[in-house]
Amino acid sequence: MPSVLWWGRFDPAYSRNRILRKLFASLGWQVRDFHPRFAGVADWEARLSRLPRPDLVWVPCFRQRDLAAAARWAQRHRVPLVFDPLISAYDKQVDERAKLSADSARAKHLLGWERNLFQRASRVIADTPAHANYFADVLGVPRQQLAVVYVGAEEALFKPQPQPAREPGDPLELLFYGSFIPLQGPQVVVEAARLYRGPPVNWVLLGQGPLRAECETQARGLANVRFENWLPYETLPARIHQADILLGVFGATPKAGRVIPNKVFQSLACGRPVITRSADAYPAVLSAAGHSGLVWIPAGNAQSLADRVSALATNPGELPLLGDAAAMSSQHYFSESVVRQQLQAALAGLTA
Repeated sequence: MPSVLWWGRFDPAYSRNRILRKLFASLGWQVRDFHPRFAGVADWEARLSRLPRPDLVWVPCFRQRDLAAAARWAQRHRVPLVFDPLISAYDKQVDERAKLSADSARAKHLLGWERNLFQRASRVIADTPAHANYFADVLGVPRQQLAVVYVGAEEALFKPQPQPAREPGDPLELLFYGSFIPLQGPQVVVEAARLYRGPPVNWVLLGQGPLRAECETQARGLANVRFENWLPYETLPARIHQADILLGVFGATPKAGRVIPNKVFQSLACGRPVITRSADAYPAVLSAAGHSGLVWIPAGNAQSLADRVSALATNPGELPLLGDAAAMSSQHYFSESVVRQQLQAALAGLTA
């Protein structure tokens, strides 16, 4: 049985990690963990503890800080190393948050540091084809070292359920959930609620994050907007099933066009229509489909979101068909079986 060593100070309960670790096991891999005390000198800690040599080293998402030491140790032991970043630190600071100007010395240093890190991996995993292009074009990863593995959703938790039973005239419920960051565009949701003209609906924004207080201020006086606090992960599917329509992401940043967020995978798997911004991250055939369960609007366009909601609320009988289409899209493009095949392809030829 081949073994994979998950290296770093990562969160094994994070949904991306949960799914991939389960899929590794289903592919016949023994999954072992190494959680070093200090990321920068973790290779020395591994040497002193005489860490057994695996067949593969895996550095999980968000753990750029663990990559250099993992690469040194993997190279010393002639073991392939795979990095699954999900995000780029440079992209986050320069393009997403605009904390650094691309022309600044700090941004150039950050880019050089991250380019060097990414190029030390035997393979870099991207969560969408658009992200793979970014890793190649901006971070200099050779395309033959890139592989795409979608995030997906845990099918044991996120399962299709019928639309909630509502009496004629009852308001539909629109559910946005997330961490209230610019990529998600929660302000667009509140502005859409202010612009909305149509049958009664309730707009629910669930979660915590940097933009929540701003959104709460923006929503003052809107009786049909409600905020809810974050829920335990295991109870999230039941909350999704209570809603009629799920709201994806609406940010206009470049990064927002490169990602398919967890909530979209999870909502589709639950059989709920999703309104979200159009993006190159999705399979082209799905983006072009007229009846996929995904309803597209331009990035950052609150009026378009309000209009789409009004059209759906005016014809609620379409929602069960859209929900069925959402579940079918999830199963065809993003199921655990699809992600498993992508992971298997990404690992091909890498074992030590």
